[in-house]
Amino acid sequence: MSNTHTPSAADVTKEQLVRDFKVLVADAEALLKATAGQSGETLAAMRAKVGESLAVAKVKMTEAEQAALVKAKAAAEATDTYVHENPWQAVGIAAGVGLVIGLLIGRR
Repeated sequence: MSNTHTPSAADVTKEQLVRDFKVLVADAEALLKATAGQSGETLAAMRAKVGESLAVAKVKMTEAEQAALVKAKAAAEATDTYVHENPWQAVGIAAGVGLVIGLLIGRR
C-alpha cells in the first residue's frame, strides 16, 4: 500500500481557497500601505484590486460551500440506504457506538 496522497476535488478546492485568501490578505495589506501616504489614482487602483480579490474569494467560498452541501447530502442518502437495506446491522452498530460512548462517559 502506497503512502502517496492523490488530491481530491475537495483538497484542490481547499488549496484554491487558501491561495485566494492569501492573495486577498496581501492585497488588503498593500491597500493599507498605499493609503498611508498615497491618494487619488494609486488608491483607486488598489481598491479595485482588493475588490476583485474579494469577489473571487466570495465565489470560491460559495462554490466550496455548495460542494460540501452536495457531499453531505450524498453521505446522508448513502447512510439512509444502508440502514434500510441492513436494519439489524445498523442497530448493532448504533448499540456498539452507544456502549463505547457510555463507557467513555462513565470513566469521568
